[in-house]
Amino acid sequence: MNPADEILDIVDENDQVIAQSPRGEAYARGLRHRCVFVQARDAAGRLFVHRRTATKLVFPALYDMFVGGVVAAGESYDRAALREAEEELGVTGLPRPAYLFKFLYGDRAGNSWWSAVYEVRCELPVSPQVEEVQWYDFLAEEEVERRLGEWEWVPDGLAAYERLRAFRGGR
Repeated sequence: MNPADEILDIVDENDQVIAQSPRGEAYARGLRHRCVFVQARDAAGRLFVHRRTATKLVFPALYDMFVGGVVAAGESYDRAALREAEEELGVTGLPRPAYLFKFLYGDRAGNSWWSAVYEVRCELPVSPQVEEVQWYDFLAEEEVERRLGEWEWVPDGLAAYERLRAFRGGR
């Protein structure tokens, strides 16, 4: 299926479903929907960081320190977090990601989505989808921090990362 044709729940400012729409239309019209962000760490505690492919519908060719994506119509955040993490990391049998918090993301262009943030330990060998990931590595948190000012990051992932640092007490 073309990702633009995937059906999403459209939600209000309280994260209550008010309609459904194809993903492409939701993006084009700036309709509020749901997304999951999963911070994946390897056995050594390093963060999975990747660069998105140039063909992605949103934020093409930008770096991200989360795996994740949109929550399909009728899907729970928890189910979407596991599905998206396994799909993007290219693994099966991943432990269920641990829910941390949720926030309403918004940008200056009027785009908005409810964002549930999770974390997971991935001790399996990864094989990311070539359609989604053009480069990846597991980086130490200090390296990620250093790269924040050097690489162009997806804005919603950067917002989630900043909130996650605050959630963890500034670590």
